[in-house]
Amino acid sequence: MSALLRQIPANIPQDIRKIRIENSHLTELPRGSFENVSALEYLWLNFNNITVMHIKSLEYLPALKELRLQGNKLSSVPWTAFQDTPTLKILDLKHNRLDVLPEHALRYLPNLTYLDLSSNQLTIISRDVFYNWPVYQRSQRMEGPLEAISNAVLALHDNPWICDCRLRGFVQFIKSVGPPIILMNSYLTCSGPKFRTGKFFHEVELNSCTKPLTSALDTNLTVPAGFNITLTCFVQASPSPAVWWTYALKLLRAFNVSTEPISEDTVRSELLIPAARPADAGNYTCTAANFLGNTSVAIHLRVVAPWASTTPRGWAPAAAAEPGAHVEVRIAKQTVYGITLEWFAAAAAAAEPGETWYTLLVGRYDAAQKDIIYIGPGVNTYSVTDLLPATKYEVCVAVRNQAPRKGQCVVFVTGSDVSQMEQREKLIHIVVIVCAMVLAVPAGMYACTAEALPGCLARCPSACPR
Repeated sequence: MSALLRQIPANIPQDIRKIRIENSHLTELPRGSFENVSALEYLWLNFNNITVMHIKSLEYLPALKELRLQGNKLSSVPWTAFQDTPTLKILDLKHNRLDVLPEHALRYLPNLTYLDLSSNQLTIISRDVFYNWPVYQRSQRMEGPLEAISNAVLALHDNPWICDCRLRGFVQFIKSVGPPIILMNSYLTCSGPKFRTGKFFHEVELNSCTKPLTSALDTNLTVPAGFNITLTCFVQASPSPAVWWTYALKLLRAFNVSTEPISEDTVRSELLIPAARPADAGNYTCTAANFLGNTSVAIHLRVVAPWASTTPRGWAPAAAAEPGAHVEVRIAKQTVYGITLEWFAAAAAAAEPGETWYTLLVGRYDAAQKDIIYIGPGVNTYSVTDLLPATKYEVCVAVRNQAPRKGQCVVFVTGSDVSQMEQREKLIHIVVIVCAMVLAVPAGMYACTAEALPGCLARCPSACPR
């Protein structure tokens, strides 16, 4: 007791019938631990730090009747090891970390009269674990008085049982079990899901498991640009499925997704798109999966301009712009994530600032088409984030759907990335460049606009290594 033993002693007398080593520092039961003590009948190894039990650790113990491993750190047990202990009657495994019992677990324990699996981490278990137990099979074949067969005590309480469809067969077994199998504590309780937490097994009725079935109230949606839109899908499944969304812009723009149960076998998943832009248009797929399979539903989103216009979709030609409608653009802030633009409308465009809509073109400089973002009245800043490293970008601001004029665009290059993407936010720097020239410059910013003074134009190239 409380000795500093780290392994089973090798000099145990051969005729020893009982070994008790408790509160020591044993961490494993290796193969052949008891090779020289074949007469052993009682083995108590409680309250050690045993985490590993070799499949042949009980070899040479044909006479073993009692094995107690309470209070160790076993997360699994090699159940086939009990083929070497055919006379075992008592097996105590309480207060360990067992989280699974395979269907064959009790097959090699034909003479067991006491099995304690309480206070472990068991959540889901098949009824076949016990249907395959020779003790149970004998009790079902038994005809005549029950006194002719020995009782078997079974302890399964204080485990975090998840009472969903996967536990249905086990719950039915617990409800029907009777002598000669006796439950030490018949009031087994559910630890999940949330709406069943604390309920006793005899209070719940569990349904059969079902493959997910996904649906949506509307699979074709149209929203004005600049407005928020929520895509919703419903999933019926048991057990509760994993749900995720896929869409074309997933690598560039991440949306908030929330999934919550609305009934015992139905969950609702919502994807929120703030300030929808035309680039957000497309198919959004909601997929759900559990161990029985997966299914999905697609929702098509269309994003249209928020104002009525007789002009074709897209940008109107420069000649169609209002006389004097001009937007001054500048970089208000530079961060490791990107830049923040600030603009103000001059002349006619500023006559009614409370009613003026702005349109932003955002994308790679050489891209044929750029993302179009509609900004509502009263807003004069926008942050361009989630940028790729070592890439040349252009951002333009115009009134309504007019074409951007000279001086209403900002061109910049992001810094180079290195090896690990998780360091990206520390490495990206923004360089604003002149007249669409690609300049490789040190970390920092040379703020030169397309309408810069000649002095600025002269300084920028001279300040760069290439």
